[in-house]
Amino acid sequence: MPEDAESRIEARRRLASRITGVDAARGIALLGMFVAHVAPAVESTQVAELIAIADDRPRLLFALTAGVGLGLLTGATRPRTTDRPELRRQVAIRAVILLMIGLLVIALLRPLVIVILDVYGIAFLVMVPLLFLPARAALTAGAVSLPVAPAVAALAERDPTVQAAASGDLGIVVEWFLTGSYPVIIWVPVMLIGLGLARLDVAAAATVRWYALVGILAAAVCLPLTASLPENQVLGADPALDWAIPARASLETVGNVGVGLGVLAGAIALTALAVTPVRRAASTLLSPITAMGAMPLTIYTGQLVVLSLSKRVGPGGVATDDSWGLLIGLVVGSMVFAWLWRRYVGRGPLEVLLRAASGRDRDGDPDGPEERSRGRRGADGGD
Repeated sequence: MPEDAESRIEARRRLASRITGVDAARGIALLGMFVAHVAPAVESTQVAELIAIADDRPRLLFALTAGVGLGLLTGATRPRTTDRPELRRQVAIRAVILLMIGLLVIALLRPLVIVILDVYGIAFLVMVPLLFLPARAALTAGAVSLPVAPAVAALAERDPTVQAAASGDLGIVVEWFLTGSYPVIIWVPVMLIGLGLARLDVAAAATVRWYALVGILAAAVCLPLTASLPENQVLGADPALDWAIPARASLETVGNVGVGLGVLAGAIALTALAVTPVRRAASTLLSPITAMGAMPLTIYTGQLVVLSLSKRVGPGGVATDDSWGLLIGLVVGSMVFAWLWRRYVGRGPLEVLLRAASGRDRDGDPDGPEERSRGRRGADGGD
């Protein structure tokens, strides 16, 4: 076989595997959210610490893969030039739909967990004018703003003026951007880092090595430092320790994003860069998780429906939906559903509707050149 033909085949294989790795990382983030949402309280300190791993890291990994998905959607290493206004319009429509779904879920289902869909939609809207940033600009903007944003959010959350605004008529906007559990001010820098990785070729061996190293170093340095700082939760309670509030927030977020980079690098290394036997085994073993990650809107929204139907009155008359049985059911049920649906149908049902509503299926080339090269059934990361 000619060398150029072999190179093209290898490039197509790596591009398809790249999507597998990104979807696998996104699926791992969904599993982490399940644990954070449903795992009951335990007496064992060790088990409680393991469960606590799912508190912040899954949402940041989700934001990271969302940024990678936007980068792939807009051309990866070669940003598309001919249809940029149309792509921006499509992403903006998707963002508005996600926002509406999130608000409807909150109003109608009233789940006992924090819903991310509305904030996710707002973050996508913020990303619209940034979609075609080159790799260096996206990575620089994300890396510079990432340590600053959590500190600003932590201080804003404790500021009396911001607290008053959060309880006013525009309180939900303040929560979206500053004081909520998933503030956009933190999500956007992480998404910019993901966008920059896609521009560099997120599956290239050299790229994977450097962002894996960066992630490991960030986690190894920042997370122990976070644990060593005093937990001063009330601004002004001890003025001598007020500095620890923004410092802890920044160090913890940077460390957790480092963990996300490590997970993404590991998933891509196993499914794209490992030797063939390892790659095939990993892809097979991860296929249920990968299938979940290929239809995140369907799986996440389905989870909220299940949780809303599982609410009950717990000890002390407090409403709850926590249980090991529900957690196991969500994990196993989501994996089985996603694997079967993706194998025999294709895109997730809500992903199909979101794609159609944004007008992407009405394009002359519905999948786009970079998506067609990796197959109709590969997730484009933007759904």
